[in-house]
Amino acid sequence: MKTLSELAFSRWEGKSELWEDPLGNVAQESDCTIAIDDGVVTYRWSYQGKPHEGNLKLGAGDVVFSDTWHQQEPIACEVVPGGRAIATVQYTYMQEWGWRIHLCHRDPTGELVLQMTNIAPWGEEARAVRMVCKRALG
Repeated sequence: MKTLSELAFSRWEGKSELWEDPLGNVAQESDCTIAIDDGVVTYRWSYQGKPHEGNLKLGAGDVVFSDTWHQQEPIACEVVPGGRAIATVQYTYMQEWGWRIHLCHRDPTGELVLQMTNIAPWGEEARAVRMVCKRALG
């Protein structure tokens, strides 16, 4: 399994899926990019032709998340320990809802996956975002 430091200063390109459908059957697709720098994961995507950007700033024991569409005000996230992902973080919004973010490196394909899940107050998890990218050439 790759670590964030092993992927530092890499660039990725691929496709993004955004699920607004409450049943999770219909996704809006767009091109996306992910850049991993020293402790910061930045991604770009679009929705209905409008560009959006988000980032995860990973510090010593803390993570701050922001996204121009999902979470405009930066919010502190809780690191979820023990997962198989490069990083898994989560936070609570609207007092009862949850949001979980996984950053994974698929072996053996080498793809980088950024996945976000919405968690209802009763515990049901629903797909929200998935970005699947390959390392950019050059």
